[in-house]
Amino acid sequence: MCVNIEYALDLQLFDGPTIVNVNIFLRSISKIDDYKMEYSVQLTFREQWLDERLKFNDFGGRLKYLTLTESTRVWMPDLFFSNEKEGHFHEIIMPNVYIRIFPHGSVLYSIRISLTLSCPMNLKLYPLDRQTCSLRMASYGWTTDDLVFVWKEGDPVQVVKNLHLPRFTLEKYLTDYCNSKTNTGEYSCLKVDLLFKREFSYYLIQIYIPCCMLVIVSWVSFWLDQSAVPARVSLGVTTLLTMATQTSGINASLPPVSYTKAIDVWTGVCLTFVFGALLEFALVNYASRSDMHRENMKKKYREIEHSSSVDPSTELLEPDGSTNFQMKPLVRHTEDSMTMDKVRQCEVHMMQPPKKNCCRSWLSKFPTRSKRIDVISRITFPLVFALFNLAYWSTYLFREEAENE
Repeated sequence: MCVNIEYALDLQLFDGPTIVNVNIFLRSISKIDDYKMEYSVQLTFREQWLDERLKFNDFGGRLKYLTLTESTRVWMPDLFFSNEKEGHFHEIIMPNVYIRIFPHGSVLYSIRISLTLSCPMNLKLYPLDRQTCSLRMASYGWTTDDLVFVWKEGDPVQVVKNLHLPRFTLEKYLTDYCNSKTNTGEYSCLKVDLLFKREFSYYLIQIYIPCCMLVIVSWVSFWLDQSAVPARVSLGVTTLLTMATQTSGINASLPPVSYTKAIDVWTGVCLTFVFGALLEFALVNYASRSDMHRENMKKKYREIEHSSSVDPSTELLEPDGSTNFQMKPLVRHTEDSMTMDKVRQCEVHMMQPPKKNCCRSWLSKFPTRSKRIDVISRITFPLVFALFNLAYWSTYLFREEAENE
């Protein structure tokens, strides 16, 4: 509600509403708490209004104003901070408050206060987000028929020059009106919107880079020998537990919300990659045992072929000088015949000339399936992780720019 001040002052002469000009000076912003969704601010709050009952003689300009330290001696607007959680005045060494009364009846009220204010946040883009925290001031009992708050013309909000925040940057601030209507009437309200941008460098160093390093360390198991079971298992379990611990630490500093945050997507995918590297070793171990079984089958088949190539009419001499003929059994055991058939099928399959394909010809350099799985994982895991990074950063950076516009 934008009110012309000169017109409003004219209304006061005809028993209109009292116009209170407000301006604030932000001295410091101590913290912005993501978990409690609040922020703490220290400010100098000023109000100025006209009370004709307080006019006095200035003795030809020699008396500029009178100063009071007790606000109970004059009428005061019933302003309160509607989104305040905690607040207190400052009284060291003396109460940080003064009231100046000017000869024409104008009253200036100034006080230094510290407030903890609620700041509802949308953390969908965390930590690539921007947050808007408001400071709302309203009349508690007087309606707009009796009391109207307006922003002081020129520079209603001032901010200290050396304002530093640990994880945020104050981009800009906007002043506006937020009058509210209830069953008892309409009440005047002012608000300041503080736009904060989260500093991403802290999260890049503390979260994103360590997660990338853990994922890359989990890929080291692809380069270890398949027989190094203790080394590969310990590496996979250690990286998995470290990644899970870091994820729980990140979530502990954030409130439990019903939607998925950008950091949840990152940590979830990184945890999936580390877990996938551990499952890859389980698959390699299974393939290695299968390769050993096939080697044993081939060895057994060679032994059977070698024994079958011996001449069945070979004579064996008994100790008493008689001749004994070693006869080859006419009926071969069913298990041996089935084993030989399987081995023949495997050898025929392996001896088939591969098709002219560069990937197959390259994989043919690695004779065992377990080794092929490791080689494929060395290429597949980094490639998929690189594609995920491309999709992740392009998506969330684009959404951040769209919301900023």
